[in-house]
Amino acid sequence: MKNLILKSALLLAAGVFMSQATFAKSLTIYFSRADENYGVGYVKEGNTAKLAKIIAEKTGSDLHEISPVTAYPKQYKAATEVARTEKENNARPDYKTDLVSVDEYDTVYIGSPVWWGDMPMVMYTFLEKNSLDGKKIYPFVTHEGSGLSAIDLRLQSMFKNAKVGKALVMKGQLAQKANDEVKDEVDEWLKEIGK
Repeated sequence: MKNLILKSALLLAAGVFMSQATFAKSLTIYFSRADENYGVGYVKEGNTAKLAKIIAEKTGSDLHEISPVTAYPKQYKAATEVARTEKENNARPDYKTDLVSVDEYDTVYIGSPVWWGDMPMVMYTFLEKNSLDGKKIYPFVTHEGSGLSAIDLRLQSMFKNAKVGKALVMKGQLAQKANDEVKDEVDEWLKEIGK
């Protein structure tokens, strides 16, 4: 009988401990633009969205898209002009969707295309409203020649108490394929960052 009571007490204590434990949660958050994209023509799903979905699937992270209230033009050239004007004016376009809280996440994979050597300004709107201090941040970008454009350094400057890890940098034309080559590159990156 004593043995049964002792085992029951241990199981109860283990259950209480497990219910109080906090488990690491990760979030993949991104902005992407469909319609006409450089080098791939008209697409139903943007390059960064395809990459974000692969990352979320491989990491088991929650997935959240940042969608601007005012959509960008469908034509590539017109969209780049809007993006350039926003950057020149340091605009902060509103976005439609909002997370309840980023507080519950300890790791954030944050993705965007590189426009005019930077993240689209709607990303700054989100980041200024949702502090990522104290979190592990892993940027991923799609581009057609700009590379990372120091986006990792901008994120570290914004969130001095966060750990910004190695970024995944991929050509948009490749990301759009979402094929085995893309998945292999994501796997290699995740291995490098210890995920």
